[in-house]
Amino acid sequence: MLDNERQQPEDQDESEETMAEATNLVDSEDSASEGDPEENAGEIGEESGEESSEAAEEQQTSNRRQRRDRGGRSGEAVLEPPTEPLPAPRLYEQFKKEIIPTMMNEFSYGNMMEVPRLQKIVLNIGLGEALTNGRAIEAASKDLTIITGQKPIVTKARKSIATFKVREGNPIGTAVTLRGARMYHFLDRLVNAALPRIRDFRGLPRRGFDGRGNFSIGIREQIIFPEIDYNEIDKIRGLQVTIATTAKNDTEAIRLLELYGMPFIKDTVEA
Repeated sequence: MLDNERQQPEDQDESEETMAEATNLVDSEDSASEGDPEENAGEIGEESGEESSEAAEEQQTSNRRQRRDRGGRSGEAVLEPPTEPLPAPRLYEQFKKEIIPTMMNEFSYGNMMEVPRLQKIVLNIGLGEALTNGRAIEAASKDLTIITGQKPIVTKARKSIATFKVREGNPIGTAVTLRGARMYHFLDRLVNAALPRIRDFRGLPRRGFDGRGNFSIGIREQIIFPEIDYNEIDKIRGLQVTIATTAKNDTEAIRLLELYGMPFIKDTVEA
């Protein structure tokens, strides 16, 4: 009995030692698999740092997009450079393919370089009200910029006129000169979009020629151009459009503009 009683505590001690060794083995395997806690913390810190930098870059990009959509800090629209080249003027292609052969047959030109062509188009707004209204120049310049896509210049008085209370150097108007592709694009929009919108339009008078191949037309309302928003203008203003050509006389100039599509009033012969 005593031997059996003595053997029981010895068996318990052996079992306790076995359990402790197994626990130590498990702890050592877990520590080996986890590695150094400082190194693991460094790896986690690097990953979190990369994620935070990417998140910061995405936030900056979204802020730039929101600022661009709002129009920048000053509230003005931010214009981005065009990514695609401008299309070739339709009227210029028409001039090369249709107008030159037609003019050479009708006027018997010996060389295609003798065919008259467009030289420039000048748009002008006279502003007598600018002497009393300081914002008139700014409003008229904005209208011309929208119509032509080119910033106009401010014209000033060349001499003083006491009758009209004008002094030399006072701003009295604004003007813009179009050449090249913009000239052809504007003429296309003028003939096909703006002139048909004139109220009670019956054609352009032929008396607008000056005898040297240049044609001038007066427009009473700038709202005939589709680009102008009626709700955003401060006042209805008129403007003058002058088309300068290389024609030697009015007959050639009239025929040239007719081939471009200008709707002139037909001459009537009285009985």
